[in-house]
Amino acid sequence: MRSRRRSLIFITLILSTGAVLGGRYGRFPGHPSPAEQLSTDPSVRRFTQALKLIDDHYVSIPDKSSLTRNAVIGALHSLDPHSNFFDRREFGEMQDEQSSKFYGVGVTINQRHGRIYVLGTTRGMPAERAGLRYGDAIVAVNGTSTRSWSQRDAQKFVRGDRGTAIELTVERLGAPDTLTVRLVRDEVPYPSVRNSFVLRQGIGYIGLTGGFNQTTSEELRDALADLKAQGVTSVLLDLRRNPGGLFRQAVEVAEEFLPRQVEIVTVGSRDGRSKRQVYRSENDEPQTMPLVVLINRETASASEIVAGAIQDRDRGLIVGEASFGKGLVQTVFRLPGGTGLTLTTAKYYTPSGRSIQRAYAGVSFYNYFFARYQTPGTTSPTTHGRLRNEETVYTPTGRRLSGGGGIEPDIVVRAQEENIGLRDAAFEFARRLVAGLISGLEQYRVVRLEQGHQLRPGDLPVSESVVQAFRAFLREQPELRLLESQATENVDYVRRRLRTELITASFGTEVAEQFLLESDVQALRAIEALPQAKHLTDLAHLFPPASAGH
Repeated sequence: MRSRRRSLIFITLILSTGAVLGGRYGRFPGHPSPAEQLSTDPSVRRFTQALKLIDDHYVSIPDKSSLTRNAVIGALHSLDPHSNFFDRREFGEMQDEQSSKFYGVGVTINQRHGRIYVLGTTRGMPAERAGLRYGDAIVAVNGTSTRSWSQRDAQKFVRGDRGTAIELTVERLGAPDTLTVRLVRDEVPYPSVRNSFVLRQGIGYIGLTGGFNQTTSEELRDALADLKAQGVTSVLLDLRRNPGGLFRQAVEVAEEFLPRQVEIVTVGSRDGRSKRQVYRSENDEPQTMPLVVLINRETASASEIVAGAIQDRDRGLIVGEASFGKGLVQTVFRLPGGTGLTLTTAKYYTPSGRSIQRAYAGVSFYNYFFARYQTPGTTSPTTHGRLRNEETVYTPTGRRLSGGGGIEPDIVVRAQEENIGLRDAAFEFARRLVAGLISGLEQYRVVRLEQGHQLRPGDLPVSESVVQAFRAFLREQPELRLLESQATENVDYVRRRLRTELITASFGTEVAEQFLLESDVQALRAIEALPQAKHLTDLAHLFPPASAGH
């Protein structure tokens, strides 16, 4: 089961990056403005009176801005879990991410044992220029201690306006004192396609895991062109952990694989407001290569539009775990003072007419987001703990599909459970190893990150002497609360995790992800399914025989 902290980060992302239509702001002709309506609303007057009583009598001086903000958010969440209010900073961050950039220092961070650590830096960005490296512990930001900060807390402080400065206090193994570095925030790329490479001979991998922003479809086309130039004839499209984003970009991504006039998605707004709008592919030269799409419980919204279109039209196979189940579309409303509102204004339906939205009426906000993390094996009418509104449809080849609870994979493969204790212990050991502090293993010291490295099978092997040193490390670090026997019982995992950390320190997080895919049970099953995916597409007669392999 994934950690609750990881889940909270995902919830924040899905609230801010759901399937989003273009923004608008103003009033409808012939109707009073919202401000005019609210000024005479009895509920608003009662809230104002309650706020005044709190201000006059509460034991401490209340933060009226926070009270009002929480009241607005509570009202929106009573409508549905995805309508939300954003203050100026949050709204700015959402807009930046949807434009494929944000302002920060270009550092990849994560939390281990209640501390914030650097895992890597982005090429050419302030963090790299300042010399930050894998294993550095960020102990303070602008003089404020980071003790017990979450990853999200750290991201909030590290990001900011372009050209503004930030001071990071860093603890580096081997250095006698903490280091203080001053960084000036700059524009940092925020791509949708986080990874793309040849996974096996003729098989390409595209990690579209960074949401759907303004450049997503362009990034996908570039990745496909590059892979095809390397001889790729089939592809895995990874949508795992993708929380969604811009609606139009989801349509354009699906369009890359579906021929002209094939339906992708239908959007229906409030009854009587407008007719349902059907979006169809306009691509005369779609990719026809065999396709398998990877999804999991953190695949949401715009990602589900893509997966649903591929599955419903028999264009490829879906492998992994059931997706999140968000079939609502938000419109962005810009409000005064730089704040904003995302309001659910429509529902979307896959080409077969199914809604993948999970039930939320009468479900608490917490249960809506966290129930899907219950232990596998939850009984009907739930799937992975998600309320399901059962509806059955059929694809062009006669395959039976269900709606109302996310996208169900064609081939269900449970993700491997991460051993959090051993993972974190491997990181702590690797920090020392790459700093050259493990006696007899100084050859593993990493002086600087090598960007753009092409991983080879023999790179950075984990020898038996490294494993033995790790066992000794566990004996010497009782605060890790791990027994040496646990490393012995899970020695294959330990070797893989240690090598992952060495690759991360030496070549970066993207190369480490490539290495992890080699043992990813979902990705390995997806590779096996490619011939089946080709057969399915052939049965659906989506493409003329001469176009196969385009």
